[in-house]
Amino acid sequence: MPLSAPAPRAPIHTRRVTCEGFRREDGLWDVEGHLTDVKAYEFRNEFRGAITPGDPLHQMRMRLTVDDGLAIVAVEAVTEHGPYALCPEITPNFQALVGLRIGPGFTRAVKERLGGPKGCTHLVELLGPMATTAFQTVFPVLSRERQGEADPAKRPILLDSCHVFAADGDHARRKWPAFYTGPEQG
Repeated sequence: MPLSAPAPRAPIHTRRVTCEGFRREDGLWDVEGHLTDVKAYEFRNEFRGAITPGDPLHQMRMRLTVDDGLAIVAVEAVTEHGPYALCPEITPNFQALVGLRIGPGFTRAVKERLGGPKGCTHLVELLGPMATTAFQTVFPVLSRERQGEADPAKRPILLDSCHVFAADGDHARRKWPAFYTGPEQG
């Protein structure tokens, strides 16, 4: 169901975030993220001069290469457009992500390494949807390939990740009865 009809309005700002996941021939996985910010009006920028409607104020790209366990083994970050000449100079700092594993505590670890003046707000924000894309890229493929190898005694990774997969919910009762924590059905 779409959103309700909006009140009369004029466009001002558009942020686009695109993330794609790829399986590499060498057994690793690439996740690429692309962020753009554009305005619907012309304005002057101290560094770049006139920025016309549709020209990106921000345009950043990042590639994370991860292994099957979602550990980051390589990073490439690029600032193609930014509002200041110094913007691209921070991208080498994103090498601090190498060795991190995408999973619980990832956001906190990213902020410790790249928060505030140690990083770029826009590239750090891009990491959230990239992490989700990494999970959505790797997990389903490996789950299908390892279907017969699943350990039934191991807690499912999706359990308690959202309301659908709540340990006390009906889905968990039907799909993972050994891990169901809700009331007994009579």
